[in-house]
Amino acid sequence: MSVQEERNSDFFLRPRFSIDLKENSDELLQRITTYLKSDACIYRSRVADKHIFIDIPVKKSHFWSPQLHFEVVDAAENTSTLKGLFGPKPQVWTLFMFVHFVVATLFLGVGVFTYVQYRLGESLVFPIAILVALPLIWLLLYFLGSIGKETGKKQMKELHDFLITIIDK
Repeated sequence: MSVQEERNSDFFLRPRFSIDLKENSDELLQRITTYLKSDACIYRSRVADKHIFIDIPVKKSHFWSPQLHFEVVDAAENTSTLKGLFGPKPQVWTLFMFVHFVVATLFLGVGVFTYVQYRLGESLVFPIAILVALPLIWLLLYFLGSIGKETGKKQMKELHDFLITIIDK
């Protein structure tokens, strides 16, 4: 079976890909599900409708371990497309998004506080220091996410190769 894969750039923290296959989506989904439930599969997985989540085995897993999520989509009568996404575990992603939200909210709040201090003629040293620190914290979060992605890259490749192995069977 020939696999045609399309990927987005490496810039993204959550890389996406798309694979076109010449196989009915229901048959493909059944084949993948059967293999994932077999004893030969060492990966943890969950299937919900046509969405499949594959995780690294517990003993090899760490904080930055990626998760592979893909969906089997009907393209035509006897063709299908796998639309996949690599990302951190949902707990890690939620934590990062929460911290980003807190930093953004603080930035807006401190911006208003800075304006009030300015209008009252008060000292602006503290609010401006915070306004400078918050974007630096945001950049730090971005680089931590990039480091995490780099740390999980080997496992991401492992999950990708595993997926290719399953669909080539």
